[in-house]
Amino acid sequence: MSPFGGWGLLSAFLALLCCTGSGEEAFEVRTWPEQLMVESGESQVINCSTTCTQPNTGGLETTLHKTLLAEQDQWKLYEVFNISQDTDVICHFTCSGKQESKSLNISVFHPPKQVLLKLWPTLVAVGRSFTIQCRVPSVAPLEGLTVTLLHGSEIVYSQTFVGTTLSPQEAMVTHNTTAHREDNRHNFSCRAEMDLRSRGGDLIHRVSDPQALDVYEPAQDNQVVAIITVVSVLLFLFVTSVLLCFVFGQQWHQRRTGTYGVQAAWRRLRWAYRA
Repeated sequence: MSPFGGWGLLSAFLALLCCTGSGEEAFEVRTWPEQLMVESGESQVINCSTTCTQPNTGGLETTLHKTLLAEQDQWKLYEVFNISQDTDVICHFTCSGKQESKSLNISVFHPPKQVLLKLWPTLVAVGRSFTIQCRVPSVAPLEGLTVTLLHGSEIVYSQTFVGTTLSPQEAMVTHNTTAHREDNRHNFSCRAEMDLRSRGGDLIHRVSDPQALDVYEPAQDNQVVAIITVVSVLLFLFVTSVLLCFVFGQQWHQRRTGTYGVQAAWRRLRWAYRA
C-alpha cells in the first residue's frame, strides 16, 4: 500500500471528523412569532427554539414578567405579561459551550376604540355646503391608519395617515361637501381601519354611530322667511295697539278727573259765598 494512499485515507477521516464537529457546533436560535405587535397591556406567548439537538441551557431574557408554560430539549414556551411599551426580548441557547441568541422586537399599538362623527349644520338646503368631521382619539401608530367617510355604503372621502410617532394621539379628518336631495336617504358614518399585518398584527376596524342629515329645498327657505316676517308684523301691530289703547285710556281718565275737580271747586265756592 502506498504511503500516500494511507495519508489520503487519514486526511479524509480527519476531514470527516472536522465536518461532523462543525455540524454539531453550528446551530440556530429561532423565535415564534418572528414579528410581534400587541395591544397595550396585553400578554403574549413566545416560543424559543434551536436546531441544536442537545442544548446545555436556554431561555428567554426580558424585563417583562414571564412564565414558562412548557419545554422540551429544543424549545421553550413562555408567556410574557403586561406589555405596555415597545421592548426587545432575547431567546438564547448554549450548545457544546457555544451560545447563540435571537432578538424579538415587540411593538405596542393603541387601536381605534372610539370613532366620533359630527355633521354641521345638520339642517341644510340643497346646493349648500356642509362639513363632515371624524375624530379617532388616542391611536398609535398613525402609520397605516385609514379613516373613511361614508354615505350609506358609498365612500365620500378617505385619508391614510403617515408618520412614525408611537405615542397615542388623535387622528382627525374634515371634509366639506355640497348637500344633494338624496343625502337624506342614507345616514353618514365614519370607518377607521388600522392595518398592522405588515408588522405581525391584524387588520383592526371600527365604525362610528350613524348620523342623519336633513336636506330641504331652497323654496322652503323663502317660505320660512315669509312666515317669520308675517308673524313679526302681526306682533308689532299687536304691541302697538296695546300701547295706543293704554295711552288713550290714560288721557280719557285724566280728562274726566279734571272736569269733576273744577265742578266740585265751584260748588264749594258758591256755598261759602252764601254763608
